[in-house]
Amino acid sequence: MGRLVVIANQKGGVGKTTTAINLTIALASPERRILLVDLDPQGNASSGLMPPPQIAAAKASGKTIYEALVGRIDISEAIAKVRENVFLAPSGPDLVGAEIEMATMEGRERRLKELLAPIRNDYAFILADTPPSLGLLTLNAMVAADSVMVPMQCEYYALEGLSALLSTVTRVRRVLNPDLQIDGLVLTMFDQRNKLSHEIAREVNKHFPDKVYQNVIPRNVRLSESPSHGLSVIEYDIKSAGAEAYRLLALEMLRRTLGEAAAVEATTQEGALQGVQIAEEQPGRRMWSLRALFAREGERGRRGG
Repeated sequence: MGRLVVIANQKGGVGKTTTAINLTIALASPERRILLVDLDPQGNASSGLMPPPQIAAAKASGKTIYEALVGRIDISEAIAKVRENVFLAPSGPDLVGAEIEMATMEGRERRLKELLAPIRNDYAFILADTPPSLGLLTLNAMVAADSVMVPMQCEYYALEGLSALLSTVTRVRRVLNPDLQIDGLVLTMFDQRNKLSHEIAREVNKHFPDKVYQNVIPRNVRLSESPSHGLSVIEYDIKSAGAEAYRLLALEMLRRTLGEAAAVEATTQEGALQGVQIAEEQPGRRMWSLRALFAREGERGRRGG
């Protein structure tokens, strides 16, 4: 059965949708079909992968995740192929009203789980991008999911938002989805010139050593530019720091999910992530990982001493 991962954070502007788009592309391969479900009414994940005319056509024909959630169409009708082995259930502005319409439905918090159940085996991973709130849409995603991935910006207020989200996950696990796990915390918008970024990274790694993804996402102009072209940063500029960071994050995610041996075997047999394994092992190469960042800090400290 395909693994369903919710990408969520109660705080906006933390790189949640950017992570959803780029992980979707990075994980896809000839052997892995990936589905991205856009549950955010803003629809940024949809516009980041689907050209405007196709989005307009989906909305006009009533083939978005909104129509599926309220029971007007089958989920398969809302899913569009946007790349080779990459599929999208697009959002639309009507999704704002979905929570109101679903409020009177029996089992409303399990709507998404029921919709996805027949197609889970069709995909290796299903990623769900959620709105920056804890409404019924986010709750549906958590009830359906195997795990939650939490992108968090390297700033002080992100720690407060993280605490609230972890409390929500605990409540969902206790009442609605006992199998829900924290997949990991992803540090985003890391600025190596900013002392606060390093402090937040150390603090998070100290309190959640087993949950923090070692590969961090740096601030990178290509990451900001790529959505305006309807592309992931991997398609827009594969040699950029942002593209490399997300490819490494995808590899780390595969290792956590499949295990080390299976992940290495998969990535050496496929083109999408093959270069990452080599890149990881190149001595002297600047890597966006906590281990490398902390090592560089230690080296500077020794030199200063």
